[in-house]
This record gives sequence, C-alpha cells and structure tokens, in this order.
Amino acid sequence: PNLPHESTPIGVDASDNVEVKSWGKIPQFDFEPLNHLELGERLDILDFKRGGKVTGSGFPVYKGDGARLERALINFMLDFHIEKHNYTEVFPPFLANRDSMFGTGQLPKLEDDMYLTEKDDLFLIPTAEVPVTNLHRNEILDGEDLPIKYVAYSACFRREAGSYGKETRGFLRVHQFNKVEMVNFVQPGQSYQFHEQLLQEACDILEALEIPYRVLLLCSGDLSFAAAKCYDIETWSPAEQKWLEASSVSNFEDFQARRANIRFRPEKGAKPAFVHTLNGSGLATSRLMVSLLETYQTDEGTIVIPPVLRKYMGGQDVIRRKYK
Repeated sequence: PNLPHESTPIGVDASDNVEVKSWGKIPQFDFEPLNHLELGERLDILDFKRGGKVTGSGFPVYKGDGARLERALINFMLDFHIEKHNYTEVFPPFLANRDSMFGTGQLPKLEDDMYLTEKDDLFLIPTAEVPVTNLHRNEILDGEDLPIKYVAYSACFRREAGSYGKETRGFLRVHQFNKVEMVNFVQPGQSYQFHEQLLQEACDILEALEIPYRVLLLCSGDLSFAAAKCYDIETWSPAEQKWLEASSVSNFEDFQARRANIRFRPEKGAKPAFVHTLNGSGLATSRLMVSLLETYQTDEGTIVIPPVLRKYMGGQDVIRRKYK
C-alpha cells in the first residue's frame, strides 16, 4: 500500500477519523420524514423490486421523474465542474483491462470485489477513476500542460455490497450506481494544494444543491490501498438519522503514476519525473439521492426539486405521484 502523508491522523479504523468541516443545518421536520425507499415507491419513481427481477438485489430501476432527476443531477454536476472549475469532460469505456486496474491500485487486492467478463478478461469499472487515470498510462506529459483536470460520468459496478438487512436497503448499498468523477494530474510540489481545491470542488456541488454535509479526514487505518491522504464527504439522511458517505477525495502522490508509468517532463530536455494523481467523486448519485429525496420532502409526500436542477427538468419544481 501507499505510505500515509504526515498530515494523515494515525488510527485503527473509521472511529479514528477526524471531522474537519461541516456545512448547512440538519433539517428539522414537523412531521415524520419518510425514507427514500418509501418516497420512491409512493411517488412511483424508484423500483427496486423489478430491478431485482431483471438482474438481482442491488440493481435499482429509476422511473419517470426519478430517472429524470438522476439525469438532471449528472448533467448539473458535469456542467458545474466544466463551467466553474475548468474541467475537460471525458466519456470513458465502462470496461477496463488488467493493466488499467493494476495501475490505479484495484488489482491485485480487490479482484474479488469486481465484476469480471471472463471470456475477454475485462473488468466492469468500479469507478471512472480507472479508465480516466489510465488515459495517460505509459506516457510522458509536457510539464507545461499540467495540471490536467478531467471530469467523467460513468456507471460504476461493485460486487461487494456489505451485509444484508436494514442498513443495506435501497440506495444505501448497491452493485451498480452512477458517479461523476474528477481526476487531476499535477506536478508533485502542488498536489496537496490541488487536494484541498479538489475537496472544495466536490463541496461546491452540495452547497449549490443546499444539502448539509460534513468532511472527515481519514485516519491511517481507514485509508484505501492507494491513497496517501483522503477526505470523505458525508451527507445527512433525515430518515436514517445518520451521515452517509457521498464522496471520497484522495491524493495518491506518485503511487498510481509509478504503477501506470505516468511521467512528465518539467522542462525541455529535463529528465522525466512521475506526476502526482488525485481524484474525487463529484459526486456519486446513489447516496446523494437518498439525502436529496429525504431533505426535500414535504408533508404532502411530494419532493421539492432543488432550484439548480429545475432547468434540467424542463422548469419542473415539484415531483408528485402521477396517477393514470
């Protein structure tokens, strides 16, 4: 694994993570808030049962205004990062080869957590981080072109879905979900400056949506295999009365660059050096959808659409049950 950065707190597990920021007020209701599953069923916008019939547990179906809201979220986040944060959009393949999975650090450790198409020996991607980071595998970049900032939408596929029961219902644990991912290639001396910037870029989305969140600095025992430093962003679930992880923002320093052989030439004629890579979810829609539906529900059982999403939904401002 990568070595933790000196600013990463020493700890054993998630209980040793440190809260470093919070934003917004936790919503108070004068009625009993419904959970996202109840809202989704009553409004006929989510269908987990039929998703289970088609594929199996953990494969949701979005329907009607639910599908439209999901698409609105994705397009809003992509446009926001492109227009406000100067990202270049990439639309990557959803399958990756072993070299790519090794380069970003998923292999060999996490092979059992991935979906593998055995005939072709290709993996369904667990995150767009894999194909986007590997765009520059075995390349020497021009130092003048750094930083390179890519943003990508992809579906994500993960076999591991935790234990069964109440904690894993609905969107809390799924095998397929949608995510907008930010990937940065930067000069080594600037990576921690960009790490803080990347964190704020993810937070900006939640502030625009007016969804309360908090930021945790992960301790050494909770870091991923590849990260030197990582922040988690969590959003509040009013029905579950708990925080849900909606984003991870990581600095890998040169760990991925060494595995994937991604280098840059600081100046003409200079010896190539390894870049630093960073990425952050900006954001994953599944947990975000939980917080959005539950936060914006009314006592009439409808959902108020956040103002920034309305132009993506043809000006619609409320989701109501559509009766035939």
